[in-house]
Amino acid sequence: MFAQLSGVVFGRESNSVLPHVSVKSSENEKVVTNAYGTFIIPVKKIPVTLYFQKNGYELDSIRIVKSEYVSMSLSMQSQDAKTVVVTSGKRNQNIEEIPISIEILKPALIANKGFTNLEQAVNQSPGVFTMDGQVSIRGGGGYAYGAGSRVMLLWNGVPMLSPDVGDVKWNAVPMEQASQIEILKGASSVLYGSGALNGIIALTEKEPTPEGQLKVKYQSGFYGNPKRSSMKWWDRTPTTHLLDVYYGKANGRWGWSLGINGLLDEGYREGNDEKRARVNGSFYYFPKKFPKMKMGVSYQYQWQDKGIFILWKNDSMGYQALENTLSRQRAIRLNVDPYLKFIDKHDNKHYLRTRYYLVTTGNSDKVYDASFAEMYYADYNLQKKIGNTNLITGFMNMTNKVTSYVFDNHVSNNLAFYEQIESKFKKLDITAGLRLEYCKLDQAKPETQLVVFNKFTSPVYPIVRVGAHYALNKATHFRASFGQGIRFPSVAERYVSASVGSVRIFRNPDLRAETGWNSEIGWKQLLKIGKWMGMFDVSAFVNQYSNMTEFSFGVYKPDTMAFLQTSNPNAINYLYNWVGFQAQNAEKARISGVELSFNSSGKIGNVELVSLIGYTYMNPVSLNNNPIYRASFSDTTTNMLKYRFNHLAKADIQATYKKWSIGGSMRYNSYMKNIDRAFEVGVLGTELLVGMQHYREQFHKGIFVFDARCSYELKPGVKLNLIANNFLNAEYASRPGDIQAPRNFMLQLQYDL
Repeated sequence: MFAQLSGVVFGRESNSVLPHVSVKSSENEKVVTNAYGTFIIPVKKIPVTLYFQKNGYELDSIRIVKSEYVSMSLSMQSQDAKTVVVTSGKRNQNIEEIPISIEILKPALIANKGFTNLEQAVNQSPGVFTMDGQVSIRGGGGYAYGAGSRVMLLWNGVPMLSPDVGDVKWNAVPMEQASQIEILKGASSVLYGSGALNGIIALTEKEPTPEGQLKVKYQSGFYGNPKRSSMKWWDRTPTTHLLDVYYGKANGRWGWSLGINGLLDEGYREGNDEKRARVNGSFYYFPKKFPKMKMGVSYQYQWQDKGIFILWKNDSMGYQALENTLSRQRAIRLNVDPYLKFIDKHDNKHYLRTRYYLVTTGNSDKVYDASFAEMYYADYNLQKKIGNTNLITGFMNMTNKVTSYVFDNHVSNNLAFYEQIESKFKKLDITAGLRLEYCKLDQAKPETQLVVFNKFTSPVYPIVRVGAHYALNKATHFRASFGQGIRFPSVAERYVSASVGSVRIFRNPDLRAETGWNSEIGWKQLLKIGKWMGMFDVSAFVNQYSNMTEFSFGVYKPDTMAFLQTSNPNAINYLYNWVGFQAQNAEKARISGVELSFNSSGKIGNVELVSLIGYTYMNPVSLNNNPIYRASFSDTTTNMLKYRFNHLAKADIQATYKKWSIGGSMRYNSYMKNIDRAFEVGVLGTELLVGMQHYREQFHKGIFVFDARCSYELKPGVKLNLIANNFLNAEYASRPGDIQAPRNFMLQLQYDL
């Protein structure tokens, strides 16, 4: 068979035809659209895939299943205000149409700043604060010893919280292969379930291109001397080295990608070094007999060997660990994600996403010792469009299996049904959603039990979400939203039993689920001056939580604790065995505030300017008036939640002129007034953190950190980048006993062709 296909290409935003668009078929035929945006391309057989590419526009493709006139629209790339996001409604939407606050981090920012893990990247986003592996959006999270997360991490739309600890393994996320990072602020449990109580961080793997793409990034650096000489423990400057390699290619009905990542970091803290090796990628296929079906699999395997640093030796030797608080851990992270997408004859879209996720916790000799945790996940959803209404209906099942001598052996089952409706009425968009959640751990009663009208108990817990977006005109958008959330405790929060230095942690099997809601109103204004475009956003929000989990200091039964790391438990005073921390539903809290952000990209004259700027004011208050609980605050004169602050500001600006680029970023947070009082005053005459009170008296103001970078394009696609993080060499701690890195430098080479 030999035929010709004809068609037209136009811009989605301008609705005008696009000349000089490259059109390539899966049979390797190539043509270019004429001045009227039309094309004619020969084909040998149908079905066939056509790929469309033009500078300044997103690469797109279409599968042709019968001989017909092709009408194709292309979206402008991200420098235009029409940034496309996926997470809010599990479908493509323009960012200004989303009824809740959302920030976008682009791949260029991740590459140019020399980040080695995802935690460093999301900490650049307005309203986001990371603390020793835990992330808080608008003050929604405090410090919980790394156990549990109120923020959900999604990779390709599937949750990626560890099955045992319930945390994010930041160094195991291949962020360098993501098309962008989306950060949703506020409860998002209707579509994504437990763990999305405070928000979502979502990454989607970029699609391979027909031309093929090779990206290589190599960087080497070293840590400078700390501001105080007593902190320096090394004779030779510690170094860090990272290599990222990616290649992806699409070829007709199939495509594939492969990534390699390696890190050698000697660490700025003694014994806190890290080695890791990761391979990941994807493969997809369009079956010949089912041209509207796409099936594929993504995969990732990471091996790591890392020193785990928990508490400092004292306030003047903060880069060295207290005895029994530094351990060696080898581990693996593995996920395999088969998926299927299908469009039926009625244009309904069917999605099936699955994942097997394995997380181990080992020791200095082997990758499995303390814990072997597995997640089995499946999510099916149907998306149907009826006129101006989009309907999303889905089912989710997740089973977690934990084998551990630290947490014991446990199996949890989480099932859910969800539905969301999005309707458009001229300038007004309305969103409403409902989720019915069921969760059970081992043979206990369901955690989702709900007493209805004081008469009967439901085994499922309902969660609702409503939102509205109103477009006053193309540039001015208003929004309002209300969403509920729920989070089930992790196995670690319930069953961890440990002694770390002088800090003891007791188990609490009776810990209950957290619940909460988020309400927000906002205004988004789009700006355009020539080739430069900006987006100004202002919002006011209220988050309220009940049964909030917090590790509370007190006196607990000693038989709930095992001395896992204490070298000589017989030498410890008997009464001291009763004193420590336990995860409890201690808090009812409310966090209100306002947030302003301004993002821009484009050219002003001959200078390309890109910015990401934001300021958040938060008022995080405890609604627990119990005087015994309040006595655990380091500052008992205030009801501010522990490990929070009032002010958070972020800014990143980069200017490019010809082959040169210069950029800088700033992070500021006000003073953390409240921590656990026990860290300052100690217990039974013993300091839990030696010198903590003295340190907080000395460093009692806000934290300002500044980073700088400069790059030069050696030739198209090849760039040399000099990075100086913490350029002013500020000394600061994100949480008690965890002083952050001093000034450090990196030289980076990027190759992208």
